[in-house]
Amino acid sequence: MSKNLIVFFIITIIVIIPLQINAEDYQLIVYKNNKELALKKANNIVKKYHIATGKGGKGTKRKRGDSKTPLGVYRISKFSKSNRFHYFIQLDYPNLIDAWYGFKNEVIDGSDFKRIANAYKKRESPPQDTNLGGQIGIHGIGKTTTKKLAIHEELNWTDGCIALTNDDINHLMKFIKIGTTVVIKE
Repeated sequence: MSKNLIVFFIITIIVIIPLQINAEDYQLIVYKNNKELALKKANNIVKKYHIATGKGGKGTKRKRGDSKTPLGVYRISKFSKSNRFHYFIQLDYPNLIDAWYGFKNEVIDGSDFKRIANAYKKRESPPQDTNLGGQIGIHGIGKTTTKKLAIHEELNWTDGCIALTNDDINHLMKFIKIGTTVVIKE
């Protein structure tokens, strides 16, 4: 598959399926460097939460296993109770931009790119089994202990996700839904 055809495909999908943001909806902005997640409504910050992100350091996620938190614009695609993390809010990672860079840098092939693009076109969760990785989301810390709270406060400890305390994720859940925009910045 030629790279020009893929660029055309991305642009066509973005034009045909615009990602609309309702002014009444909440939005999440993640600031990795500040270890902060801001809950916003109509450009006003409603609440800020302390977070931990991927232990892989600065930069965006480029492949499975790099332990980096991706940078970009994502949507909440699924909610799940979790024994390990208390609650897991899955994001639609990888998005089309992640797929494009993955294809361009030969991390994924044309077939995986098409699978991701088709999921985006159908407004479905993208495949989680490509070399780009998957299962990126926002979650709690699981069973709360003094040690876990101390680690959460000081370190970026996740494998690429965004972690909040269980109390914070319970609070956040009141404001978000499937489709809520999550912008992740350095």
